[in-house]
Amino acid sequence: MSEIVLSADNITLRYGAFKALQDVSVALRAGELTSIIGPNGAGKSSFFNVISGARKPTVGRIIFEGRDITDLQQHQYVHAGIAKSFQITNVFPALTVHENVRIAAQATVAGKNFWSKRSKLTRTDDAARRLLEEVGLVQVAHRSASELSHGQQRALEIAMALASEPRLLLLDEPTAGMSPEETREMVHLIERLAKTRTVILVEHKMKMVLNISQRIIVLHHGTLLADGSPDEVRSDVEVKRVYLGERRH
Repeated sequence: MSEIVLSADNITLRYGAFKALQDVSVALRAGELTSIIGPNGAGKSSFFNVISGARKPTVGRIIFEGRDITDLQQHQYVHAGIAKSFQITNVFPALTVHENVRIAAQATVAGKNFWSKRSKLTRTDDAARRLLEEVGLVQVAHRSASELSHGQQRALEIAMALASEPRLLLLDEPTAGMSPEETREMVHLIERLAKTRTVILVEHKMKMVLNISQRIIVLHHGTLLADGSPDEVRSDVEVKRVYLGERRH
């Protein structure tokens, strides 16, 4: 697949006099796993916030599947076909794992059929089970979400994001705070997810990014430093100078 699924055109984001992003333009292809990287303060989180609808750019446009979505409200991104999982886990700890995903699936179905009673939306149970199987949590479906490990809670949040059947999945530092074993499991999950949908993730773990990404975007001081395959980025002189030379993993 080579068509453009999302493009950011001349994105600038200002906080007062400070420019978090300046004239960033990228065109992301459908079916690819793309990683956004850069040193601390590079603008990764700001760019993620813009493409996920959490922040409106000061200048520029966001185009998704040929549609200008720059002015959509954040909650409208789900209906447009974009789902996201943020760095801070956001689940319902008192509910079971299955209930968390069922609620997410039910919200999606209710949004499409306002007049349906919740009790009649029985297919959400099946949808929740399928999603838990996809993220590897079906064996703990009836446990409280609060009992899960950090890595399992991140997988649960991803399952909830997938309930809307997004065509584009955005992940903000999905391995943050994880043990090496949890990180490996999350990497395997991301690779599985990327086989059937477009995935964009923000990460700081260079070795991981180089191993799983088809494309890497490098930001530095809010500007686009490099954009290419892992091999191209690995050999880029400027990337080595400002990023690889600063961090070792």
